[in-house]
Order: sequence, then C-alpha cells, then structure tokens
Amino acid sequence: MKKALNFLLVLMVMTILLLAACSDKDESAGSNSDSTTEGNINKDAVLNIAYPTNLQTLDPHLTTNQSTRDVSRQIFEQLLTLNENYEVVPSLAESYEVSEDGLTYTFHLREGVKFHNGEGLQADDVVASMEKWMLTSTQGKANLAGAKFVEVDPLTVELHIEKASLIVPFVLADTAPFPAIVPKESVESASESGLTEYIGTGPFKLEEWKVDQHIHLTRFDEYASREEDASGLGGKKEALVKDVYFKIVADESTRVSGVTTGEYDIAFEVPFDSVAQLEATDGVEPVYSDGGTSTYVFNKKSGPFSDVNLRQAFNAALNVEDALIAAYSDEQFFEIDSSLSLPSQVNWYSEAGKEYYNQNDIEKAKQLVEESSYNGEELVILTTKDYPAQYNLAVVAQQVLESIGVKSKLDVYDWPTLQERRTDPNNFDVFPMTFAVRPTIHQNPFLASRAEYAGWTNSPEIDQLLTDITSSKSFEEAKPLIDELQLEVWEYLPILKVGNNKDLVAVSTKVVGYNNLIGPILWNVSKSE
Repeated sequence: MKKALNFLLVLMVMTILLLAACSDKDESAGSNSDSTTEGNINKDAVLNIAYPTNLQTLDPHLTTNQSTRDVSRQIFEQLLTLNENYEVVPSLAESYEVSEDGLTYTFHLREGVKFHNGEGLQADDVVASMEKWMLTSTQGKANLAGAKFVEVDPLTVELHIEKASLIVPFVLADTAPFPAIVPKESVESASESGLTEYIGTGPFKLEEWKVDQHIHLTRFDEYASREEDASGLGGKKEALVKDVYFKIVADESTRVSGVTTGEYDIAFEVPFDSVAQLEATDGVEPVYSDGGTSTYVFNKKSGPFSDVNLRQAFNAALNVEDALIAAYSDEQFFEIDSSLSLPSQVNWYSEAGKEYYNQNDIEKAKQLVEESSYNGEELVILTTKDYPAQYNLAVVAQQVLESIGVKSKLDVYDWPTLQERRTDPNNFDVFPMTFAVRPTIHQNPFLASRAEYAGWTNSPEIDQLLTDITSSKSFEEAKPLIDELQLEVWEYLPILKVGNNKDLVAVSTKVVGYNNLIGPILWNVSKSE
C-alpha cells in the first residue's frame, strides 16, 4: 500500500511538471509580439524582407516616402522619438528641457553614442544635421522657420525658436521626413540631391545598396542602446539578427508566394485578398497596423484643379465607400472617416466639415463644373502600380471625372519616377496618395504653404490657423482652432481625404517581436531556429 501511494505521488509530481512544461511551451510560441529566450535566438540569422518598391533616396531629411522611412529608421536616429502611445520621448537626447518663455529647448546628448564610422556623437554633428533638415525638409520649412540650433558644449545643444509653439517636440519626433542625426562630415559632403554617405547611430548599418535588387543592412556591434523598456520607436533597441535584406519584389503575387514558402520572412504591401491564403498557411500570419489616410492630392498651382470649384466638383461626386472598396477590397481593411487625424488621436481628432465628406452628389458636381474654368481639356492623373491601392484609386478618379463630364487620362510610372514627376506642376493635375499617421495635424506635408509639397497649397487661412494652433498654450485652448482648420480644409481642399486604411504585412511565425509604428520596427526582432 505504501509503495502504491509513493508511486501515485511520484506520478502526480511528474504530471504537474509535464503540464508546467507544456504551459511554458505554449506561452513562448505565441504571437509575433512575444519575446524569446536567449537560447531560442539565432543571432547569426538573416531576415529576408520582400519589399514592393525601390528607394529614390536613403536621405531621410528629403522625403515623406514610406520606403525611405522604412529602411532609414533602422540606420539613423533622432533627438526625440515617439513611444507606442504617440507621446514624445528622448532618443539620442538623454533629456531636454524648455525655457519658461518657450523659446529655448536645451538637449543633453547621451554619452558613449557612436556613429557607424566609429566616431563619437558630438553637438556639432547635431547642429549640422538639424540645420540641413530644417533647410531641406517639408516639416522643417513648415514648422521651424527662423529656428536655429546652437552648440553649447560637446554634449549640449540648444534650439532657439522665434515664437513659442505647442508642437515643437512632435515635429522633432516626426517619422517622415525625420531629422536623422549624421556626422557633420556627412552633411558637408552632401550634394544637392542629399547625403552621399549613409552613416547613422542606429542598431543596423548600411552594408550594400543595389538599386532594383536589395538594400543590405548588418548589425552595428558598437550600438549604444537606451536602457528603458522598448516602447514604439523609443526605449531599448537591440539588433537580434545579424543581417537584414530589403529585397525589391515588385510583383505582389511573388511577395505572397515567397513568404508562404519561406523564401521571405516578412512581406510588405500584401494584397488584402490574400488574407484567406495567409490564414490557411502554416508558418505565416497576417499582421495589421494603422496604415494612415488615403487621399487625392490636387495640383493647385496650375491646371484645371487650381480652380477650387473643380476640386469641389470632384469631391461632391466621389462615393468614398466605392473608392475604398476598389483600393482595399473589403470594409474590414478601411474606415470611412472625414478627419485628418485618427480617432485615437484625441487631441487632434475633429469631425468639423464632415457635411462635405462623401456627398456622392453627381448633379451638384456637374453644376460646380459649370461654375469652374474647366474648358474641356484632358486632366492627367499621376499614379503607380507599385502601390496597387494608389493605382486603383486613380482608376476611380478617372471614372468620377468621366461621370461629371471631365476628360482625363492615367499617367502610370514606377514609384521613383512618380516622385520625380510630381515635383513639376506641368506634369499632373491630381494623384492618389496614402499618408502615414502623423503625431500632429501640422506634420501633414500638404497643409502649410511654405512646405511646398507637391500640389502646392496656397491658403493664407490654413497657414494662419496652423500658426494660431501652435501658439495655443494647451490643447483645450487649441480645440476650436483645430475644428476651424478642419472645416477650412474641406472648403479649400488641398487634398481630398478618402478614408483611413490599414497596413497588412505577412510575417513568418519564425519571426518574433515584430512591431509597427508608422512603419516597421526591426530592432528587438529575432528569428527562431
């Protein structure tokens, strides 16, 4: 009897241990947001990414292009960045403070930070980088006109602004075009088309860039990380794989098949109609994130759309649900919403002007065409097939214009060529564009006249409202102005907001820790055996 009891006791203990082991196994095999133990991480792993389009530049100061943003954020860092709640936190700055009058920001740089060339980060690098960014970026020109960075000592920098602003920290933490810090020598050797060498302080460094083939990043072994818990784009960063390849794969079916067969670990710009296939495939899963806003950008400098009546005609005719279905195939992948901000951005969200949204009124639109200066000419819709949603929105635009008696044609290019052509107002009348989530309204590049973003907004009313909002002492004080700005945007129509879209990325279950905040986060990402 005693032996039987002892045997049962041993059996119970073994069962408990076995259940505990199974529980641990299930816990560690969870979603892509889980972390792995050191034993499961292959630090010599290669992360292969199927990416849909070439980069025009790796200089993050110059463009809002998401392909530049997605790659360059792995290489470069900035003074301030955003956590998972879109709050501003220090990055290369150890800390910062603001003077009582709001006109001076003092940044204390972190000690021991190295560039990829082995040189230590110094204040003169920050001054040179920020001066370049303010001169060349849409965000710098729009929101920090007249500002100046000054070296105080080797690890201290001051920013002097002419007028106190509610949004300065958000502008400095922006993600595109983001104010990357590079060596002073890199700024001095930059050409008119941007940086000629790509040296940052990030967890990965550029190893090779073969146009039309791949961008190869490799781990920076001397990377100096912050110690706080990782959150969004802030906190601790660690390169847990040795190499990252952004492989240029223009064909979306090739990206999907590649990630399902294991050729790629991550595939971007996956078509929404492939979700069922991904969900049915072992070893890969769909990952969603806030994609931003889908829009039409009008050429307001020249051509028929420089007449606000024609812009209003297009807006009156558009059925946004039809447009979004054409772009994203199913209502689960988009949201019908009139605001320039997402509903989760409570400080900035406004429904003012929503009566002008989704009117779907053809007769009103035809009357506005009659009141416009349109004279039968053929409008040019600039677009690309590199981003299928944008192309499908372009097709919808042509159909809308035809329905109200306006001639148009599609002008289709690869993405880098489109970016080049849209800089000349003689090349287009309208183009579809998706804009990533922005921490503030002001960081939408199409609003401020002085930003000179393609489409060339020229609205003294919008400019003044942007200024008045930044001069507010609190968001409570700014709220009526934000509503007024939103209404003015719907009346002037620098762009036409179609709706909010989601991003879909296909990720191998071998990839652990993948996250997204206005683009992919590849640090703290590991690949299991």
